[in-house]
This record gives sequence, structure tokens and C-alpha cells, in this order.
Amino acid sequence: MFDVNKIREDFPILNREVNGKALVYLDNAATSQTPQQVIDAIVDYYQNYNANIHRGVHALSQEATDKYEQARLKIQKHFNAEKAHEIIFTSGTTHSINIVANGFSLLIKQGDEVLVSAMEHHSNIVPWQMLCERTGGILKVIPMNQDGELLMNEYDKLLSDKTKLVFCNHISNALGTINPIEDIIVKAHEVGAAVLIDGAQAAPHIAADVQKLDVDFYAVSAHKVCGPTGVGMLYGKSTWLNKLPPYQGGGEMIDEVTFEKTTYAALPHKFEAGTPNICGGIAFGAALDYMNSVGFEAITKYEHELLQYATQQLLEIEGLRIYGTAKNKTSVISFNIDRVHPYDVGSILDKLGIAVRTGHHCAQPIMDFYKIPGTVRASFCFYNTKAEIDILVAGVQRAVNMLC
Repeated sequence: MFDVNKIREDFPILNREVNGKALVYLDNAATSQTPQQVIDAIVDYYQNYNANIHRGVHALSQEATDKYEQARLKIQKHFNAEKAHEIIFTSGTTHSINIVANGFSLLIKQGDEVLVSAMEHHSNIVPWQMLCERTGGILKVIPMNQDGELLMNEYDKLLSDKTKLVFCNHISNALGTINPIEDIIVKAHEVGAAVLIDGAQAAPHIAADVQKLDVDFYAVSAHKVCGPTGVGMLYGKSTWLNKLPPYQGGGEMIDEVTFEKTTYAALPHKFEAGTPNICGGIAFGAALDYMNSVGFEAITKYEHELLQYATQQLLEIEGLRIYGTAKNKTSVISFNIDRVHPYDVGSILDKLGIAVRTGHHCAQPIMDFYKIPGTVRASFCFYNTKAEIDILVAGVQRAVNMLC
């Protein structure tokens, strides 16, 4: 049974006040909150077995190594990767994307084409621009419509034998659109292109099956799924990861080092130079344990109810426009009030204890498409309630009364 009140008891921060008001946290697309179970895993590491991992012969090092590698297995199982070494620990989605972009700088030739969608986060635009500047590749954009949906017929026209890479987010952080990545992957593979999916926004809502998707790369940040910041993962098919050169040089990623030549370690260590975020990796595994204990089917159903309720209630406010009205979307609502800057709305909501995000959400091309400076973004998680949505709606109405 899904009991949101019981779930909320797992999140200590939800009990605090902001500006004398009970916190209403609706900035989950930026980062989710952390349950006590994950906090306990972090404390347990530093209290009981804090040590560097791999190659250590002492007990603490061996215990930390076991816990860290168990977390890798949890991530492998959650995303259904074929092999554990296809899971690379990173500092987050941005780091994961840059590993792939750096690697492909040796594979892309002048005139080769790279496709990205029009609704990407900056971290899935800038690395490919840098890649094309270095290699002479050509960056092309899959356009979108006013509803915030990709124009798949235009995607078909862009694909050719020159297409070497396709990049798309699974879910738009700015609009909540769930993109048709299954079709995107199939069609890209038909012309021999590799596909990287930015799964940062999808991971809290969807348990992606990378083998079923047949995706070449999939990137996720732990802090979107009730885990800590500063850790994430890159999934990559072994065939691709073995083709790509290391992203960084240092300890751990080597097999043998001499002043004449260095050989690199096998996967996954080839891409994990230096001392990793050991505690973060362990806590990432604990966070996935927690999310799975709640159940993704229950999470999806409940969050859809929140999305529908919030959409209906917000549209009752005169002058409010929602950006991102795709038929297939998740629990994100980006909106503006006529003639009111989103920052002003967000500032008033903050005074009422309501946490939302304002601005371009690291997705300036989307804002340029709509010809707006940014939006107010309310993003819901499975620990939010309809009562909190009522508080949000009342807060927005108060902002309208003050500013219009």
C-alpha cells in the first residue's frame, strides 16, 4: 500500500520550517530530498569503515571495497545492465556525458554529424559543441513544437549515413516531456549511429531497462533519486566503452606504469581515475534500495495524480500559462503569469515557505523557443501531497494579487 504520510516520515527535512512556514518542497527536478535510510548509510560509512578502496589489505579497506562494489551491482541490477563493469561511477550526469564526448573526439571526423534534441540541458549541448569545434563535426538539432514534443518526422529527415551520434534526454528537466527514446534509438541504430540518453530526470520516475532499450550510453545522477550529490553513473555497452580512451589519467585506471609507456586497466576502472566518492557510491546504492522499496509502479501512478491535480488547479488562475503540454509527461509544471517575471513569483513563494525553481533551468534554447526569459518550475516527488499543491496554488494566487 502506498502511504504518502508514512513515506514522509522517512524524510527529516520535510519537518522543517522556512520563513516561519512549514516547508513545501517542490524543487525535486533540481534535487530530491534524502531519506533517513540513506543518511544512515552515509553516517555508517564514516563512523565504521571509512577507508580507501581497492588493493588495501587491511580490514577497513576490504569492507569499504565490498560495500562500494555491492553498490555497483545494485545499480547494474536496477538498470538491468548486462555486466557490472558496464557501470562507471562518475560525479554525476554532466561528468558522464563529458566522458563520452571526450572519447568520441577521436572517432568523429570532419563532416560527421551529431544530433541533439531542442530540449536539452546545457550539459547535453555544450560538450557536443566543444566536440564539433575540435573535430570539424556538425551539430544538428531535432526541433520541437509548441507543446514541447519532438518533431519525429524532422528527426527522420536529419538522420543519414553521416550521423554518428544522437543525444537526447529521456525526460526534459524544463518541461517534463517524456521523449520517445525507444524510436529515437531504433532509428539511430538503423544508420549506424550511437545513442546517449540523459536519464537524470527520468531516473526518479522510471526504472529504465538499458538492455531492453538497446541504448549505447545512459547517464544518471544519484541526487535525483534520493541519493547524495556529487555521484552518478554512466552505463555504456562494453563494446563502446572498450573503444573509448580514458577520460582522466591517474591512479586506479592503470594496469602498468613505466616512464616509457602506460597500459590501462580493464573496465570499469579504466574510467575511474583517482580516489572516488566512496561514501557517495555506497549511498547511491542505498538510495536505489529505498526507491525500489517504495516501488516505481506506485511512484509513477501517484506522481501522475499529483501532476493532473496541480495542472487543473493552477490553470484556474487567471493569466497563468503552462509551458510543456505534451501528452506524455511527468510531474513537472513550468509556468508563467502574464506580465510578471518568474523570479518575482518565486521570491514571493519562498517567503511562504514554498521552494520552486525559477529561471531558464539550464535550458536556454527552450526559453528562446518560447521567447521568454524563464519560467517558474514546480516539480513533484512521491513524498509531496495534494495539500502542498493547494498551498502552492494559494501562493501563486497571492503573488498574482500582489504583482498584477
